[in-house]
Amino acid sequence: MKRHLLLCLILLTVLHLSAVGQNRTISGRVTSAADGTPLPGVSVVVKGTTIGASTDPNGRYELNVSGNPTVVFSFVGFLNREVTVGANTTIDVALAEDTKTINEVVVVGYGTQEARDVVGSIASVKGNEIADIPVPSVESAIQGRVAGVQITSGSGKVGQGIKVRVRGSASVTAGNQPLYVVDGIPITSESQGVENNEPTNPLADLNPNDIESIEILKDASSSAIYGSRASNGVVLITTKRGRAGKTTFNFDYSTGFSKPTNKVEFLNSAEYLELFNESVANSETVRSYIEAGFYADLDEFKDDYFLEGEWRNPANSNWQDQVFRTAGYHQFDLTASGGSEKTRFYVGGSYTDQEGILVGNNFMRASTRINIDHNATDKLTIGLNFSLARTVNDRVADDQAFATPLQIVALPPIQPILDPETGEYNTGTAYYNGLIEVRDAFRKTVGYRNLSTIYASYAIVPGLTFRTELGLDLLNQSENTYQGRETQDGSPAGSAESRAVTVLNYTTNNFLNYVKQIGETQNVEATLGISFQKSETESNYVSGIGFPSDDFKRITNAAEIDFGTSEGTEYSLLSYFARVNYKLLDKYLLSVSGRLDGSSRFGANNRYGFFPAVGVGWILNEEPFLQGAEFLSLLKLRASYGFTGNDNIGNFDARGLYTSGSYAGNPGIIPLSVENPDLKWETTEQLDLGINFGFLRNRINGAVEYYQKKTEDLLLAVQVPATSGYATVTRNVGNLENKGVEVTLNTENLVGAFTWSSSFNIAFNRNKVTNLNGQVITSGSVNRAVEGQPIGVFYTFKYAGVDPTNGDALYYLRAGSDETTNDYSAAQQQVVGDPNPEYVGGFNNTFSFKGFDLSVLLQFSYGNEVFNNAGRFMSANMDYIDNQTRDQLNRWRQPGDITRVPEARFLDGNGTGQSSRWIYDASYLRGKTLTLGYTLPTSIISKFHLTRVRVYASGQNFFTITDYPGWDPEVDTPGTASTAQRQNVGIGVDFYTTPQAKTITFGVNIGF
Repeated sequence: MKRHLLLCLILLTVLHLSAVGQNRTISGRVTSAADGTPLPGVSVVVKGTTIGASTDPNGRYELNVSGNPTVVFSFVGFLNREVTVGANTTIDVALAEDTKTINEVVVVGYGTQEARDVVGSIASVKGNEIADIPVPSVESAIQGRVAGVQITSGSGKVGQGIKVRVRGSASVTAGNQPLYVVDGIPITSESQGVENNEPTNPLADLNPNDIESIEILKDASSSAIYGSRASNGVVLITTKRGRAGKTTFNFDYSTGFSKPTNKVEFLNSAEYLELFNESVANSETVRSYIEAGFYADLDEFKDDYFLEGEWRNPANSNWQDQVFRTAGYHQFDLTASGGSEKTRFYVGGSYTDQEGILVGNNFMRASTRINIDHNATDKLTIGLNFSLARTVNDRVADDQAFATPLQIVALPPIQPILDPETGEYNTGTAYYNGLIEVRDAFRKTVGYRNLSTIYASYAIVPGLTFRTELGLDLLNQSENTYQGRETQDGSPAGSAESRAVTVLNYTTNNFLNYVKQIGETQNVEATLGISFQKSETESNYVSGIGFPSDDFKRITNAAEIDFGTSEGTEYSLLSYFARVNYKLLDKYLLSVSGRLDGSSRFGANNRYGFFPAVGVGWILNEEPFLQGAEFLSLLKLRASYGFTGNDNIGNFDARGLYTSGSYAGNPGIIPLSVENPDLKWETTEQLDLGINFGFLRNRINGAVEYYQKKTEDLLLAVQVPATSGYATVTRNVGNLENKGVEVTLNTENLVGAFTWSSSFNIAFNRNKVTNLNGQVITSGSVNRAVEGQPIGVFYTFKYAGVDPTNGDALYYLRAGSDETTNDYSAAQQQVVGDPNPEYVGGFNNTFSFKGFDLSVLLQFSYGNEVFNNAGRFMSANMDYIDNQTRDQLNRWRQPGDITRVPEARFLDGNGTGQSSRWIYDASYLRGKTLTLGYTLPTSIISKFHLTRVRVYASGQNFFTITDYPGWDPEVDTPGTASTAQRQNVGIGVDFYTTPQAKTITFGVNIGF
């Protein structure tokens, strides 16, 4: 019996081993974990053997295996994946992108380069990092992601201009915005809006979801190849392209809502009347009116300020809630990409509809993009980039105007929103009721944008390629405004404005690229080229008054055309550029570049400028004394030095111009500007020292950099005596400098089934105006550019608080003195604050586990101050009838009170003169973006012939921590003066400025 049992066991074991040892076929499909697209050419190999296969164009494979082996899936640009076969016959695999491999190549001027070999300072943001973020323009999407790049939205109005500063402000009265280059072609990025409203944002014409990558060139070595326009940094935007393989489709949809990040607390009716009555009773001015017989008593005085005795029978209106709303958001994206080895394509269409949190403010964009690359022969490649966008921006009046909705908070809460008798909006309010403006006026800006490039690349001989590009940027923008008969500015018969502007910007680049490996130790890359750009602008403006009714809103319906202008301007730029990159022994790096620019903007004596740069690098971990340090993945020292320029001024500032005029109905010619044939570029001398490091197979990597930028020959609007007939003349006068430190740290904290990666950046910048030839440049109400100070410092009277004995406002007599006075006119103005931050940065964390993904971006700014110019009215201890913020209840009331709010005295001006009283620390920490997503398993979605389905929820500006008492610490109201001087000097000012929006969205990404 035992023998039979033993024989049976042996037989069963043999049969089992035989079954296990039998060959069998496994199959499956390999896709990208990022977007679900199939991956052709993936290597599928049985671990430890040479048995393997490759995936076909649809990502499918078949492989004969035996036993229970482990199969390794590998593909360039993706992380390897090992799977134990077990009893499975079908194994589908999604490969994650290898971020280290992807980041090895970055876009540089007129080409690409391995990141390991870069000696300049280049920051890169990939398109998937900014996808599906609910913002109108790309600048907002990269805020907090790049060291040394300060981005200020300035206002929560959608479609408005955004300020970008790369390593500080390099100019005083010339432009400070970086140069934007899309697919190799410089584009128009300056506001083209009307002068009586805030700047528009041409970059909002770009769909962020079409972007493959963004590179920011920060130092001279990386940016000098753009010469005269590179002092403010260069932003290279590369759009998505197709890959060889099966055509893949992606549909993205998101929807959500927005609310204000913050509301300011104002007084209710009871609190308002308490403060108002007390203020009137304390007022010497009111008492003098009564003593002079203008009023019988205090009650009669109050009746004169509020119709129908509203202070006796008050309403309790919350005016702020009338102008903020819960705003909707919708976006659709549909793309198709693919092709063959011969022809690749990317086609996409997008629609965005975003309401602003401020009533009357909306932004809509419809866009399409087609990118095609075609290998005509083995040597010739041709291609096309084409995009077309239509944007519609429903705007509101600028912050300085009573018509802007948010100034409605100045209205007393005791006044009703609706007229009790008519049920219509109350027209008897203390100030203009902005709700009438929302109802009876519109400001609509419609833009059409075509960005297109055609190119051809020809391989002349191995290693030598010629490329020619022709780029077109055509912007056609129209603005139409109508203000009805009951509006403040449209009364009594309505008024309208219409402006149309066309900007044609075309560029041609022709250059040679040469790549040569010399032996086994040397590599040379060289670029030599020529570029020509011309920009033409035509604009027409007309206004009319007198309309038969508010049903007629077009200029043609006006009874009288009261004003009109027609303007045209142009400029051109001819450039020659060259760059040589040299690498020795794979560890010694050298880069030399130069650009010669000739610009029509400058004087006949200085038409051309030359901008050279040199950079060196040393990869220490390739040295023998460090090759044994296995923990060290990269240690690179680099340094660069060079010169860049700034030509961002008016097209004819160097010319002596005349304009037309009339006198008594007769035409004439009027001198307009003085000729300056010696006018030339601002020149910025830049030094950059950096160290790049990587540890533990780059699980920890980053960079530390020190830079110094010294700008000479500032393009300054120099003040001249008015007796000359001119106000200013543009000359090369003055110097300023920026210096700072930037730190970037990336870590892979956890790897495996649960992953956690982090990215942290922080930048310290110190700006100083070193020479203005004794001039003081002013802008806005309190900002100055003065020698020895950072640009834009606040210069006004220094508030010293409240005299505890009598409630008088006190001011410091002079700078550096502790002596105070209650006589405002006796005090001396001085530097009292700085709107420039001490440091800015961001901290991003990304997690993933079994199909779930979570990303959290925090963004911060520290040390910047804000002058709340509106505080002179709404936080002014009831000096007038404006409603007050709740902190004004803490006013001085009796001797011994310690407070910073003076005694309330109506019309007496007790502490309400412009001063540092309304300068606040505006440091903040903001939860910029929070996204939680889930990707459905392939085994489920493949039944529906889908390659990827991801659902997600996202929050934008989901929290803000700050001590700033206004609506938002990220504020920079530009007002109507959108000049470069106003943008550069008049910074950090708040005047009833709309806060940022807190946006919650829900979306789905579907691939098929």
